[in-house]
Amino acid sequence: MFNRSAGFSRYVGVLLFGGAAIAVPHGAQAQDPLPVHAKQHFGYAAGGAPLKAKVHGFYTNGCLAGGERMPVSGRSWEALRVWRNRNWGHPKMIRFLREFADETQRIGWPGIMICDISQPRGGPMLSGHRSHQNGLDADIRYQPKPNRPLTAYERATISGYKLAEPRATQVNDNFSPWHTKVLRLAARDKRVQRILTHASIKKHLCDTVTGDRTWLRKIRPVFGHNYHFHVRLFCPEGVPGCRAQKRVPRNEGCGKSLDYMLKRVSGRIRPPVRPKPKPGARPWVHSIDKLPAACRTVLNVDRPQLLARSVAPTEARAPRPRRNPVR
Repeated sequence: MFNRSAGFSRYVGVLLFGGAAIAVPHGAQAQDPLPVHAKQHFGYAAGGAPLKAKVHGFYTNGCLAGGERMPVSGRSWEALRVWRNRNWGHPKMIRFLREFADETQRIGWPGIMICDISQPRGGPMLSGHRSHQNGLDADIRYQPKPNRPLTAYERATISGYKLAEPRATQVNDNFSPWHTKVLRLAARDKRVQRILTHASIKKHLCDTVTGDRTWLRKIRPVFGHNYHFHVRLFCPEGVPGCRAQKRVPRNEGCGKSLDYMLKRVSGRIRPPVRPKPKPGARPWVHSIDKLPAACRTVLNVDRPQLLARSVAPTEARAPRPRRNPVR
């Protein structure tokens, strides 16, 4: 049991953090509190920054000024999970999605269903994605748009069907030639830098596509992405603050690199083991200071008090619909 008289003589400092009093042992140097994760600020921004549209930083470490919101419903698209407030993007991305959706209907596809794009001001998300930070990433479901507008409940809960199991090396019976046509249409767009999809889907394309195969190089195999594909656009021209990603290789990507990824996905090759943190090491926090300097302005432009207010991690939960949606 804690001895109060001995305890108060042994503990002489008190550090206030998050509303809680933390005792500091005598003779020990108190560490500064961990900086607040940037997602705690960006995740609660309700609207876009009233600035000229501009991309800052990289897809996995950046933010978005002057973001534009994708309309919830259109003639050729439906936006999903809008309660997350992640249907914002750079105007270049919003224009691409509108035009791509129309193009899918011209080739005979009913239209697209759009998942996450970015938060109103980009930045790290409260949950889910590491990328989608600068308004140039978008997830599109493999299932077609229904021939009617979705209800609010459907928009928040509708499930996507898989074209492959997470650990599979072959696609399942849900895959059809229409999926090849939609992916080819997206990959041939000059604005598209790359498309991320499940490794088994890439393998199926490598095995079945005939004729022009140059667009296959933009299809990049990754983990997950078995019920949606991830479209990434090039940086807008004349925006030096946007950090470009290395271009995809010139080859089709159907050789050794794909074989290696299939082995990783199936579990035949285990990923390298990350070294354990040293005892006493402080956890890494993706704080605002690690983002491009302009991102502080993006957050602060109309709310100067935002950065001074800390949000406890336990409070960082996005609003949810009344019933838990099925992802």
